[in-house]
Amino acid sequence: MTQTADPRLPAAMGQVLLACAPGLLALLWLQGWGVLFNLLLCAGFALASEALLLRLRGQHVLPSLVDGSALVTAVLLAAALPPYVAWWLPAIAASAAIGLGKQAFGGVGRNLFNPAMVGYALVLLSFPLQMNHWPGPVPGFSEGLQLIFGDTGIDAWAQPTVLDGLRHNRSLTVEELFAQHPGFGSVGGRGSEWVNLAFLLGGVWLLQRKLFSWHAPAGLLGGLVLLSLLCWNGSGSDSNGSPLLHLFSGSSMLAAFFIATEPVSGPRQASARLLFGFGAGVLIYVIRTWGSYPDGTAFAILLMNLAVPALDRLAARREQVA
Repeated sequence: MTQTADPRLPAAMGQVLLACAPGLLALLWLQGWGVLFNLLLCAGFALASEALLLRLRGQHVLPSLVDGSALVTAVLLAAALPPYVAWWLPAIAASAAIGLGKQAFGGVGRNLFNPAMVGYALVLLSFPLQMNHWPGPVPGFSEGLQLIFGDTGIDAWAQPTVLDGLRHNRSLTVEELFAQHPGFGSVGGRGSEWVNLAFLLGGVWLLQRKLFSWHAPAGLLGGLVLLSLLCWNGSGSDSNGSPLLHLFSGSSMLAAFFIATEPVSGPRQASARLLFGFGAGVLIYVIRTWGSYPDGTAFAILLMNLAVPALDRLAARREQVA
């Protein structure tokens, strides 16, 4: 059997991929074949980039390819990207995630930033038009292929997300938005409620398997709930949405259980992980509500990655005092 730097890593990555499966299936049901195309494109370019850069660095290729870390990065990217975007966008995102987010820092176990969020933030900043278009009626298989590999425009079939519709609402009450906006469901985004529930179930299973501690997910969801509760003014036209809406819309559960828990770029101390998650949850709400992007997960996580050394020092100082 091929050995890796940490023999436990392939098993851990396998469990993460398994826990992602319910959420990916829910996305496939909601968004159609575009999710599968994103998965294949992200996985292919992530593995190819990993192999090429390892070869250029004079390192053994196969052990790093089979440890599962590049594949997990690709899956998280595919789950976050809009479906049916042009093929080159997942290619750029996956290549940047591996090249800039991982290999530029020395490879697995050395990245300062969450690799998937590095790739996502790069394409979000570089191609905002493509990254903010989501399908209304899900296109068929052949039409989806044309959208991804052809030159078909997306404006005719794209619709704003629930978070985007809420942020730009100026006249409708929340009840009217839920009744009139095709993207609203029962408590959050139509369909995305089930996607978030599926990622929640996968994350709870990983917690039960003790793959990570509860601190970062609890902190992120707690920060998101606290700020949304403080800023929620009921159902008026200027409402920023209820805590329940924010929990089950966008990428909340994916961020809490699969992104904020990335061990290398996150804090080491338990209390620091709690603060890391809390800060990420607050930033996600702030960017969603008052920023230029409807879902600020990537920027929130990357900004909190910058704060990790300070959080670890603060936690260590508190332990010494105690």
